[in-house]
Amino acid sequence: MMNPIRKQRVATIVFLLVGGFVTTGLALTALQSNIDHFYLPHRIVDGEAPIDQRIRAGGLVMPGSIVRNEEDLRVRFTITDLEGSTFDAEFEGLLPSLFEEGKGAIVIGQLKSDGVFYAQQVLAKHDENYEARETAHMKQYE
Repeated sequence: MMNPIRKQRVATIVFLLVGGFVTTGLALTALQSNIDHFYLPHRIVDGEAPIDQRIRAGGLVMPGSIVRNEEDLRVRFTITDLEGSTFDAEFEGLLPSLFEEGKGAIVIGQLKSDGVFYAQQVLAKHDENYEARETAHMKQYE
């Protein structure tokens, strides 16, 4: 028979271990549901991206592909990886000021069974040589 102090220590250790596993499991579940997996155009075209699940996708906006709807803020455009893989994306809302043809973009939303990516958010990428509009006229020290 176990002594009462030893029994209490074992119970405390078991309680802490079970609590730790439950907490870790809940944290991992919460993180998994909030992570947006990133897919390049070739992975979307190859069918690797899940349908009707929130994901991120990115590439370059294909020149000549931006079509704006005249009645509302819907915009349709094509994302490419310049290696032959492309997919159409549709977004309703105001696009970032840096969004333009031939530039990098990341869309966050859902790929539907019709093959169109319906974006809830569009992020435009800029190069690392950022220069503020207000300081563009200034000469750089050499």
